[in-house]
Amino acid sequence: MQNMNLTKLKTTVVLVLFWAAGASAAKQVIQPKEFPAGRPFSPGLLVDGTLYVSGQVGQDLKTSQIPGEFEAEVRQCLDNIGLILKEGGMGFEDVVSVQVYLTDIGLFQRMNGVYTTYFKEPRPTRTTVGVAGLAGPAKVEITVTARKTAAAPKGGRKK
Repeated sequence: MQNMNLTKLKTTVVLVLFWAAGASAAKQVIQPKEFPAGRPFSPGLLVDGTLYVSGQVGQDLKTSQIPGEFEAEVRQCLDNIGLILKEGGMGFEDVVSVQVYLTDIGLFQRMNGVYTTYFKEPRPTRTTVGVAGLAGPAKVEITVTARKTAAAPKGGRKK
């Protein structure tokens, strides 16, 4: 009986230590040089191997302009995300989850046409929602979560 209580105590201590180690994971700000500093958010945060990318609109980082053509706006938005991924040591192949916000859900197919040129199979999970508005004249905002993973074994897909 005493041996069983000691085993439970050891298990509890190990679990608490694992929890504490995870809870204290350092946050590394991912700030590509192309992105303006001093904003009230970080472009990306790398925490314990997972990169959380702030929502990006299709704003040109040099001119602050949003292209007039919707497909160009989506490309710029994804290019901005690509800069953050690269700075975090990742690429589009490491993205595991995507959230897309559209001011006009009727633009879904046009967004998807550009989106599928950036995200190859197996594509990340995705949520797409229509919203009443975004900051400024933006019609699309996209945020992603990425995690660096080992390559899939030959002859099969990694799950």
